Amino acid sequence: MDLPTTRLGSSGIDITRVGFGTWAAGGGGWRFGWGGQDDADSIRAIHRAVSAGVNWIDTAPIYGRGRAEAVLGRALAQLPSADRPRVFTKCGLTWRDDDPDPAPRNEMAAASVRHELDASLRRLGVDSIDLYLVHWPPLDGTPLEAYWSTMLELREEGRVGAVGLSNHDLAAVRAAEAIGHVDALQPPLSLIARAAAADLVPWCADHGTGVVVYSPMQSGLLTGALTVEMVNALPDDDWRSTSPDFSGEGLRRNLALAAALEPVAQRHGVAVPAVAVAWTLAWPGVSGAIVGAREPREVDGWLPAADLVLDSDDLDRIAAAVEATGAGCGPVRPGAS
Repeated sequence: MDLPTTRLGSSGIDITRVGFGTWAAGGGGWRFGWGGQDDADSIRAIHRAVSAGVNWIDTAPIYGRGRAEAVLGRALAQLPSADRPRVFTKCGLTWRDDDPDPAPRNEMAAASVRHELDASLRRLGVDSIDLYLVHWPPLDGTPLEAYWSTMLELREEGRVGAVGLSNHDLAAVRAAEAIGHVDALQPPLSLIARAAAADLVPWCADHGTGVVVYSPMQSGLLTGALTVEMVNALPDDDWRSTSPDFSGEGLRRNLALAAALEPVAQRHGVAVPAVAVAWTLAWPGVSGAIVGAREPREVDGWLPAADLVLDSDDLDRIAAAVEATGAGCGPVRPGAS
């Protein structure tokens, strides 16, 4: 199946508007886990996305402390070489297997980054990474100038095809660009978490930096499927059980916004997740959105976002719903001045 593609900034990489995210494939047992997850379900979901035309998968070594990358590696090995998607992964969050503390360490010293890359390549079973990102700004004292230079060296060596930053603010992205081109940025963006649309996305559009946003469904809140009862039943090893977005007034506002997307979804003959994802793709400068799935049927809910175009009336209706519910913060409408 062919899906529309777009260029990832000036990187030369063409990607489908949606990519498969493997955060949930890491399962539980670590600080930001999603609770129990069956590896076979994860592999089937990945294969469903790829068979539908999705041409890139996003992962990270910290997801399940190596588990998500290993699961993706198994999924890739089961595909013919010609059908394998591009692989995006990250560095900068590390752990020790003999340390029971589930909290990751933020470190970007050059030796650590190179060690991480070697380990990711082994788990994934690939020779190079298509897009390699700094997961979070480090806390080990490594200055941006040093760790971004390391990333540029890896690109120059051909061990990675493109390099980027995730979860960095505009000042950091500008500083990195002054050293060497930032191929891609990976910020959170959804109808609830809209801050990136105010500054990061426009800057990237003006500087040839591709944007792939994550959590466009705000970790399930914008699927239209979650209820208060389901949220209250989340297991303790699901990070969402302690998030303010999933409790109290924040939860009420967020679920009300998800419900308000239903008329737009019905108008287009799609499910609510497709509308939530398509809204992020409507922002000029956004190349793609990372969308996760625990099992194949969840892929079918958001896949139509790959070619769904929300018109002006849709965007007006959604903006009105955001304002009426008071959910989240940030700009409410793509294309608004």
